[in-house]
Amino acid sequence: MQPTETSPLQSAQLLRTPLFNISNTEFLDPASRGALSYRRAKAIALAHELDISDIRDLTPKFWDLNADPITAFDGAATTLLSIQYNLVLGTLSMYLSEREDLRSIVDDLLKYRLIGQFCLTELGHGLDIFHMKTTATMLDDGSFDLHTPTSSDAKFMPPTLPVLGIPCIAIVFARLIVNGEYRGNRPFLVSLNDGYSMGRGVSARQLPPRGGSKPVNHSLTSFDHVILPPTALLGSSSMPEAIHRDFMRSIFRISIGSLALAGPSIPALCLSSNIAALYSIRRHVTGMDGVTSVPIISFSTQKKPVLSTLSLSYVLRTFYKKCVSIFMTESDPRVRRGVAACAKAVIILRSQACQVELSERCGAQGLFEYNQMSCFFSEVRGISIAEGDILGLSIRLVADIIMGKYELPPAADASSLLAKHEAALISECREAMLSQSDSADMNAAFNKHVLPSCQKIVEAIGHRIAYEAAIEAQLPQYVIDLFVANVIRADPSWFLDTRMLSRRDIAEMELRGVEQAMPNLEALVNGLGVRAYITSPIVSDGAWEVFQRKLPLVGGDELGGWVNQEAVSFSGSAARAYL
Repeated sequence: MQPTETSPLQSAQLLRTPLFNISNTEFLDPASRGALSYRRAKAIALAHELDISDIRDLTPKFWDLNADPITAFDGAATTLLSIQYNLVLGTLSMYLSEREDLRSIVDDLLKYRLIGQFCLTELGHGLDIFHMKTTATMLDDGSFDLHTPTSSDAKFMPPTLPVLGIPCIAIVFARLIVNGEYRGNRPFLVSLNDGYSMGRGVSARQLPPRGGSKPVNHSLTSFDHVILPPTALLGSSSMPEAIHRDFMRSIFRISIGSLALAGPSIPALCLSSNIAALYSIRRHVTGMDGVTSVPIISFSTQKKPVLSTLSLSYVLRTFYKKCVSIFMTESDPRVRRGVAACAKAVIILRSQACQVELSERCGAQGLFEYNQMSCFFSEVRGISIAEGDILGLSIRLVADIIMGKYELPPAADASSLLAKHEAALISECREAMLSQSDSADMNAAFNKHVLPSCQKIVEAIGHRIAYEAAIEAQLPQYVIDLFVANVIRADPSWFLDTRMLSRRDIAEMELRGVEQAMPNLEALVNGLGVRAYITSPIVSDGAWEVFQRKLPLVGGDELGGWVNQEAVSFSGSAARAYL
């Protein structure tokens, strides 16, 4: 059985528009590139035509948006879109039935007549979001005084600076104080700027670019006694029955984001594996005889990573669909969070390891942003932290599983290698905890023995689910074998210690998969259906020739006397005409 070729998605049509078809955007200044990403986010959103019910109810249209290959085309646009559609609109959808006045705001956000931001994390508190310090004190007339006590309490990361003349609002989380009583952390709808200047009492300091990724105007945002109307509070001002549970409910879109944001990492991997495969076929070197020219894909050091990553791309696609299915059918929010954590850990960490290897196998070309791969790595690195740091999510999940609070879906085949690996890691941690006599010993044991293993356990659970999803999807056996070999190769110690496999067994498993996959290389590449989204010029001689002729030329005319003046002046008005 061979992978079947998929048709390019409708979003590929956007790539032919001036907004997405600008050459050499790397030469633009960060502000211009940032503005371009905002416009692209809007274009992607409008192309998918989601309404608020799609976002609220998590319909297939919502998940399709997050798995669209165009999300890998511009990571900054994807970041902005995820904030606006999942976090902001998703949160507002909770209150629409009681707040009809929010309807016009929701419509403006859907059409990008408003920009929406989500201000939760604070600089000095990081993942300890429950202990935020920003306050919203109710005044006698029912309005609220929103205030940032110290510089370390500034909201960290949301891009809140004015851009494109579009007004910006934010859902800002703050400690609600009523008559001197703390009533939990609550969301407030706050106007930040009018698209040109910050609102009164609202200040933002732009952070330097993250480096390696498409720039987003990340900021530190503070509030100096900003007076908000009574309608700014989303929800009731009364004391909740359980403050922490109420807070977790108000930020439940983050767990959705953990799963949704893993989606763009998969098309990024599909694109990188395509680029590396096509480059490896095109690139030739002189053979051992000193005469024959051979493609570098013929070398095992090239074909192994290329074929392994192509196979992984197929498995992660089925895994993502499986996790979405479990997420949508499971009623226990803890299980939903757990599945999202497994999906994020496996998709992000497996794809990141492959991104590095593929980039290295393309030599110096793998370093340049125009070849997409290095940029994919940096974008996905940001995703690994956004909407829940992988390690933090893993610690919480494993702690709950070890203590028996709930279970994730059990293995369909407990005899499989990956199922045995998962069960053994969990069992080892449980034994370490059960051997302790009191709570102090248990805390020490958890810190020593469980914490270092949390991420590996979550990965192991995810690997097993991914394996089962690949079997259910009836992927070719060589694809499944290469996936299993890739997983084992990343952490072979347990399989060797238990003598389930020898080093030779692992090597033979991978070799068999590579030998069976190699004749299907073209089918594997075409079956991913992402060729339309590739802008890297190293995939063909023709693409490289066009790219090279557009590069700014300084000095002589060794290429025949022509000078591409448009390319030379690209960083000027020619590029900004689109912005």
